[in-house]
Amino acid sequence: MMTTSHLLDDIRNVNLSYLLLVQRLLNEDRSSAMFRLKLNEQMADTLASLPISQLAKLANSNQLLCHFALVDPSQLSSLTTQQREDDLKRTHAAILLAGSMHDDEEVVLKKGHHHGR
Repeated sequence: MMTTSHLLDDIRNVNLSYLLLVQRLLNEDRSSAMFRLKLNEQMADTLASLPISQLAKLANSNQLLCHFALVDPSQLSSLTTQQREDDLKRTHAAILLAGSMHDDEEVVLKKGHHHGR
């Protein structure tokens, strides 16, 4: 069984990882990060400018700084149902088949090219 101190350590580690990810997202694509993280301009500026020492201090909390974005169980269910898996399998199969057809065309073209010599 996990002790409370181990849980608190895990929460702190998740917090620091999350804060580092937030900074990376903000530095790589600020507008997309602000949208994904639901941050306003001032909060984005503040988080992006914090040095690692301040991030570590902020992460040192017994509360998670990130939150679960889905608030309605039906949203979660719709993302995890068998239908979604089936749709993804069909899409994956179509991609594989398209790649396979492209490979077959290249083989035919190469064979035709060799016979033309």
